[in-house]
Amino acid sequence: MKLGEVSERLMVPLSKSGLRASGAWVRIPPSPPRFGEMEEVFYEIFKSLPRQGAGDEASTERAFRKLANLPEHPEILDVGCGTGNQTITLAKLAPCNITALDNHVPFIDILKRNIHHTSYSDRIRCVVGDMASMNFADGTFDLIWSEGAANIMGFEKALYAWKPLLRPEGYMVISELVWFKEDAPQEIRDYFAEAYPDMKYYEHHYLTIESAGYKMVDYFPVPDKSWWTDYYTPAEKKIAEMRLKYKDNRDAQAIFDSFQLEMEMHRKYSPYYGYSFYIMHKENK
Repeated sequence: MKLGEVSERLMVPLSKSGLRASGAWVRIPPSPPRFGEMEEVFYEIFKSLPRQGAGDEASTERAFRKLANLPEHPEILDVGCGTGNQTITLAKLAPCNITALDNHVPFIDILKRNIHHTSYSDRIRCVVGDMASMNFADGTFDLIWSEGAANIMGFEKALYAWKPLLRPEGYMVISELVWFKEDAPQEIRDYFAEAYPDMKYYEHHYLTIESAGYKMVDYFPVPDKSWWTDYYTPAEKKIAEMRLKYKDNRDAQAIFDSFQLEMEMHRKYSPYYGYSFYIMHKENK
């Protein structure tokens, strides 16, 4: 494969944990000599953003308010926390203790800086780790939270893998990328067939949740404006700046093109897909 040939690039989803940011699906050159450099380009974009994916403080609060039977001082695990926008929101909502986990050290460092000298800094423990191989003891948490990151390992797999970490009657809250309509146009279906082939119609997750041993508490879609306010709008500005910085780097320009394509797809087809919150209660059978 020749570097710079976009048609031969590998589609790799960027994310808050790993190379995914919840919603960014960017073509990268897999050639080893340049992969590390391109990875840094990815993170240069995302570390500057208020959020590394679609979401907003109001939606985080709305989902949290659905958890009627949490203990007074819950233990919370935030999986794929990124720079911790939702982590900080959770810390403000309740006198909780939060373990914030992400596998990208610079994101964790940003979170540490953001909580330094705050009233809740002693209640947030920042951990660098892999969501697929977390070594916490079973029954450690009252709530596992993950906004736009569980799809890295797969929604269903996450439900099963993380369940033992919950205490009896614990809660799981995940925001997941889903189809809102089953009759989406072919162009956007083809796009996600390559970008996220496991993407499901939102109702199809209900049976998955029940089969995994959870009771559905509630479901709601994230507002479309939440893609733009703290994510796409600042990303567009950052990409415009970086196009000048990397004007002679064909691989970097291809990354920017892919991200721009994603945003254009969302402008055209946002009624057909988006992120939705699934609020679940662990059942002990």
